[in-house]
Amino acid sequence: MERVALYLQDAHDLREGLEFVRYAEQRGFEAVWQAESRLVRDAIVPMAAYAAVTERIKIGSGVINNWTRNIGLLAATFLTLDDLAPNRIICGIGAWWDPLARNVGIERRKPLVAMRETVTVLRRLLNMERVTFHGEFIHVEGIELDVVHGRREPRNVPIMIGATGDQMMELAGEIADGVVLNYCVPPEYNYRAMELLDKGAKKAGRRVDDLDRPQLIVCSVDPDHDRAIDTTRELLCQYLAQQPHIAKASGVSPDVVAEIQSILGWPATHEQIQKAKHLVPEDLIYRITASGTPEEARAKVKEYLNTGATCPILYPVGGDYKLLIDTFAQI
Repeated sequence: MERVALYLQDAHDLREGLEFVRYAEQRGFEAVWQAESRLVRDAIVPMAAYAAVTERIKIGSGVINNWTRNIGLLAATFLTLDDLAPNRIICGIGAWWDPLARNVGIERRKPLVAMRETVTVLRRLLNMERVTFHGEFIHVEGIELDVVHGRREPRNVPIMIGATGDQMMELAGEIADGVVLNYCVPPEYNYRAMELLDKGAKKAGRRVDDLDRPQLIVCSVDPDHDRAIDTTRELLCQYLAQQPHIAKASGVSPDVVAEIQSILGWPATHEQIQKAKHLVPEDLIYRITASGTPEEARAKVKEYLNTGATCPILYPVGGDYKLLIDTFAQI
């Protein structure tokens, strides 16, 4: 396992996150990816904090959405992050999901068109071009990143699409520098993903091997096997109820999802999760996460690498982040 990355969401104090990232850097982790999913913690502020306290580790958004930030602001944000950590920033961007987007007034129509426009214009702006673009979603006239004091050279910020569905996967292969493969899917999900990525890449004169393909993997590591499994069950209970695109990709029965959704509200409370978590089948935990003892977790992660992922992005479930980092340390 030559490459490994850490994924942080919101289950820890933000200042603790700085310590986890520094420790991951010390132990040879390649990157840290900061989540931005529920309405709880944005990705940009933690990314800036991680950049300020590290020297080598790459820092990615895993993933922001392409609907809520104006394209000019989006480009300026990643320019600023690159100023803080030159050549260490990765823009992971996805199409968001309902019902969350709908509940905050976003109509996610034509997501493929919207993503293509975002990636096209963002890349040109980060290349320090002056851009005029009139699409269906983005309209800009003669704009550029107006750097007066500082580095004016094109910025090396890879744009990675967080894709789950078939059409977005193919689009990622065509227009992005790579793909952030989703979590809560079985390793065999990747076979189809590789076909779609290759199909899209060929449209741009490339092959799937030209793309980076890091993958989010839910990872619960504990010397006590049963405790690791139970911790993961709580997470899956919430994800299956609230993120239907993940539930669909995981292959779990729609009846199970519906029953969990009948118990969980929005947002889900701790009490609701405890009430519904028994509905998550144990075989599903083994199939779509890397949960168990350190040896079991490492073996499962290798299955994802053997089916096309290039770098595991490990999502720690449970409290002992350092145990997870030590389990997969490269140094």
